[in-house]
Amino acid sequence: MSLHLELGLAIEASFEGDLASPVEQKQDAMIIHLKNGVMLEVRYAAADAYSLRWAYGDAQSGIDTAPLHRGLETFPNHFHDAGGRIVADPITRPDALPEDNLQKLIRTLIDDPMFGAGNVG
Repeated sequence: MSLHLELGLAIEASFEGDLASPVEQKQDAMIIHLKNGVMLEVRYAAADAYSLRWAYGDAQSGIDTAPLHRGLETFPNHFHDAGGRIVADPITRPDALPEDNLQKLIRTLIDDPMFGAGNVG
């Protein structure tokens, strides 16, 4: 089974009451719509190679592991806030299980749909 399919099933089981609709599976991504208005796009190429992008209203933020920002303490993972800043990732770890990273992010976005729109880090 593909990682995205496994993650989608786990998210539907863990967050059933918080999802606005079933997880959408795309060719190389999955889309998660939360009841609070957050839309999350998840792309996992490998357990330690991912891009997690979300939008709430006009605010868009994301976390990814592209090895571009060597000066950050969480290299290679980093956080793009809605203001365009790139800072250390406060949520995920490349050595964590994909399901754990995704659940932690979703819990954060349920509690604070504006996460990433303000000052973080």
